[in-house]
Parts: sequence; structure tokens; C-alpha cells
Amino acid sequence: MQEKTIAIIDLGSNSARLVVEKLKSDGSYRELYRVKEDTRLSKGMGESLLLQEEQIDKTLAVLKDYQEKIRLYSVDATYGITTAAVRTAKNQADFLKRVKEEVGLNLRVLTGEEEAHYDFLGVLASLPDESSAVILDTGGASVELIPYRNRQAEVELSLPFGAVNLSEKYQLADKVAKEAVQAACQQITAAYEKQPFIKNNQGQPVILLGGANRSLAKMAEKKGWTKQGQKSLHGLFLSGSRVEQIFSEIAQMDRKEREHLAGLEKSRADIIVSGLLPVLNLVRAIQSPKVIFSESGVREGLIFELIQKEFKLS
Repeated sequence: MQEKTIAIIDLGSNSARLVVEKLKSDGSYRELYRVKEDTRLSKGMGESLLLQEEQIDKTLAVLKDYQEKIRLYSVDATYGITTAAVRTAKNQADFLKRVKEEVGLNLRVLTGEEEAHYDFLGVLASLPDESSAVILDTGGASVELIPYRNRQAEVELSLPFGAVNLSEKYQLADKVAKEAVQAACQQITAAYEKQPFIKNNQGQPVILLGGANRSLAKMAEKKGWTKQGQKSLHGLFLSGSRVEQIFSEIAQMDRKEREHLAGLEKSRADIIVSGLLPVLNLVRAIQSPKVIFSESGVREGLIFELIQKEFKLS
């Protein structure tokens, strides 16, 4: 077979995404369809680590809708993956059972290391000129970190904080207290400082994935700080000082003000302060001169792996 059409449902902690792709034997692929819905699956989990019924119902409705959309295509296979919220949930088994029974979908729960590995594969395939960097994928309930040199990963790891759970824990959704930001920064910095790669990667660029980081790119674009005329945010870069500047501006706004901020989705206004804390503190920790935006991550890494297996490419 020279071509194969697949669907990937990627259920994250903050949003669910569906892509339909046509894979080709030459190693390339073509996107046929893409959609994203905010589900906030990790909302309200807190220390109980229980997925909440309201969020489960909302998520199931989105997944059912995705299955209907997939039926419009002649799909050879559907792959369902899910990440931090389901990974850490104490009621994971019950949730997965409901998804299977009500949606007809088997969700594969990625470990933090698997999620980081797919991020790495996706970046390598789409940013071949960046031979050494530190990848940061900021999700709703976790961040993935992959420092790599000469296209070889030093480590692929996941840390249990993200835009949603940081926002809830430190009350960063509306008007933000400086003390709350400082407390959140202390938690993140302490987690980073435990990692040996921090000392070994001083001055490296940071490659950014995830919704909060895409919002950072869009806000920078609206300010005219990125390369003009480029259709995609992929490959755009921003200085570390600009990251500090954007964060300083949004941290002084309340939620209503952020809802009207150019480049920021209204639905992210309550989690953008917390969502930018991982990159802000990573840039500080390794004294990174710039961040580079990638629109390829877990899904693209999975596609890369599937192509290699399906067409036995080396």
C-alpha cells in the first residue's frame, strides 16, 4: 500500500484535538482535516486527582462528535491517545471504560516519557536545522522537557504541573497577586533545579510546544515582534527578554482585560499567566537567548513513528 489514511484523537488535559492524515510511502503526509475543542478535562482535579463528572461529560460529547467526523473519511485506522490528566487520575479506569463503551474508542494513556519522546520526534522532523536545544511542551497538567544535542536526546521527562493545575493551585485565573506568582515560580524553579540538564544547557535556545506557548507566539506576532509575512508560527523566534516583557504585561491585567488581548484566545484568559510560567522560568534557569515556536509535537511524532512502521522506512 502506497498510502494510508489515519485519524488521531489527542485528548489532552485542556483540549481535545482530531486530525485526519494521509500517510505516504515516501515518508511524507498530508493533513485532510483538523479540529480542536477545549474540554478542560483536568479542571477541578486538585489534590483528589479525580476527573470531575462535568468535565467527563463534556469530553465524552466532544469525542462522540469526533467519531462522527471521522466517519466522513475512508479511514484505515484511528489512534486515540491521552496524556497527563488521565495519566494521573485515580478514576482513570472508569473513565477509559466509559470512553470505550460510549464512544467506541480505545484510548492509549501515554506515560510522561512517551509523551516527551513523541514531542522530540515531532520537533526533529519539523525543525531539522535546530541540532541542539531544550524542548518545552506546556500542557494543562504537565510539562515535557527534552534537552538534546546533535539531534540526540539527553533525557525525555515529564513534570506534573501545567497551565490548568498551576492556575487553580495558585489562584492565577483573574487578578494575580505578586506573591502567588512568586510561589508558583518557586515550585517550578525547584523542580527545574533538580534536573542535571539545567547546568549542562546554559545558553541553549528553547523550542516551545503547547497551547499556552502558541498563544505567546500569537501575542508576539500581534505586537509586530516576529518575522513579517510568514503564514505559519512554526519556526518563528522571540528573544528571552520579549518573553519577560509579555509576561509582565499580562500578569498586571485581570481576566476581563486579558480576554480582549490581541492574539490571545478568550478561552485561555484564565490560564495564560500560569501557562507562561514554565517557559518564563526555563528561560531564566538556562539563560536562554531565544525561544523558537514549533507547531509539531506529540501528534506529529506519532505520525512519524507510524510512517516508519507502516512503510518500513529506516
